[in-house]
Amino acid sequence: MLNRQRSQDRRYGIERREFLRYLASVSAIPAIALRADGQVTEPPQFNSNPFTLGVASGDPEPDGVVLWTRLAPQPLHGGGMPNEAVQTRWEVSSDEAFANVVRSGTALAMPQLGHSVHVEVDGLKPDRWYFFRFHAGSETSPIGRTRTAPAVDVMPDRLRFAFTSCQHYESGYFNGYPHMQQEDLDLVVHLGDYIYEYAGQDKRPRKHIGNEIESLDDYRTRYAQYRLDETLQETHRLFPWLVTWDDHEFDNNYANLVSEQDGISPEEFLARRMNAYQAYYEFMPLRRRSFPHGPHMKLYRGCQYGRLANFHILDTRQYRTDQPNGDNQKPMIGKALDPQGTMLGSKQEHWLMSSLLQSPSTWNVLAQQVMMAPLNRGEGDDHRYSMDQWPGYEVSRRRLLRFFHERKIPNPVVLTGDIHVNWVNDLQLDFQNPRSPLVGTELVGTAMTSGGNGGNVIPEYERAAAQNDFVRWYNSNRGYVSCELTPTAWTTHFRVTPFVDKPGSPVTTPASFVIKEGHPGAKQA
Repeated sequence: MLNRQRSQDRRYGIERREFLRYLASVSAIPAIALRADGQVTEPPQFNSNPFTLGVASGDPEPDGVVLWTRLAPQPLHGGGMPNEAVQTRWEVSSDEAFANVVRSGTALAMPQLGHSVHVEVDGLKPDRWYFFRFHAGSETSPIGRTRTAPAVDVMPDRLRFAFTSCQHYESGYFNGYPHMQQEDLDLVVHLGDYIYEYAGQDKRPRKHIGNEIESLDDYRTRYAQYRLDETLQETHRLFPWLVTWDDHEFDNNYANLVSEQDGISPEEFLARRMNAYQAYYEFMPLRRRSFPHGPHMKLYRGCQYGRLANFHILDTRQYRTDQPNGDNQKPMIGKALDPQGTMLGSKQEHWLMSSLLQSPSTWNVLAQQVMMAPLNRGEGDDHRYSMDQWPGYEVSRRRLLRFFHERKIPNPVVLTGDIHVNWVNDLQLDFQNPRSPLVGTELVGTAMTSGGNGGNVIPEYERAAAQNDFVRWYNSNRGYVSCELTPTAWTTHFRVTPFVDKPGSPVTTPASFVIKEGHPGAKQA
């Protein structure tokens, strides 16, 4: 691993004036991008289907959702659209035949945003399925299906959702999505690594287009390649999504302003991050509140499902301090115990605590990226922890768990991705004390594809599962996680696809766990 340490005066002293000048220039870009200057093509003429990337919806609220599409008749060749704004029409109906259109309007697909369209529909009824579609010229998109959230003061009978992460295109086929589509879900949650930034490599099940991505066009092409996967596109069409990123949407293991690679200037780093963040927004069903401001993008936010569940969607990359002594496995000493070390940054952490305190819901869900439980992967007395995960920010981690306990936060459940392995962890107030009270539960989902077929014995993880008493279960297969919430219980099913190196894998459920309301910790069903 390259040395990721950079002196404070290099980062914030000698280059400070150039750095701040650069920030000022790129932060002005969103205001420009939001203006639809120039000619508007109406009605547009297309020689081929402009809706190759399908439709999507997300960030549901009781009265509406975000509807998404992107006009791209040539999605892998710059989109194939003229450098002009194009007017689109959208419709929302209570029925799939569109006999009862309840909302409609127009929206501009602007070249500044890659001809993507984000429509924030309101005026819908809570807790209802709706159908939607877009029109551009004489062309019509596929029909999407979406669902609004329940009213904030209502206790729904149930909520069903699935979560996944880490879908490396080259590692294989997204075999979990066809099975996810067959489930009776209200929502899909993606915890990051939606794309991978690496250059294409031969002798893999599939191959990325191009070299490691850095420019805006590079990122757009990579997202388009992923979204052309029919299983992924269809899952977006069928369900509303909540999304957050991890690191590979930009650059592996980055931390705030620090690249994994040595010698990258802040200007270079933030120019690339600006490209990555804009492309992410362009391709995701996100509200205007998440619009990027240069190399900054506020992705943390809430999504409430009545009095049953409250999702607190976190960003553990953009605001964290640098990993202590690199991002490898180290003892939890020195900088890992730095009181100034932070995983969330102070503003996001304070928002999270305030959101948790005000939450009226039975289940408080933290949708985030890296493992929170301090998984000791060492041998004997040589305790080692991943410095890229919460144990590398131990004071920050302890503070959050103590907050769960002291403020009596109702039923905290942490959803985690990143690690390409399934885990079920009890979250203790003090992991050094076996009798310490449980304060929450962590459900770690494996990768959709990253890591290949899986199912193999990983000695490091086998040892960790055996020697960490808070671990309730561990599994190294690929797949996704399906959850059903009621006012009295949370049931989790771990879905496994035995192979990803070719399409068409079956699915199995090797384990299911139940969390009882008011009783932190999961029990195998």
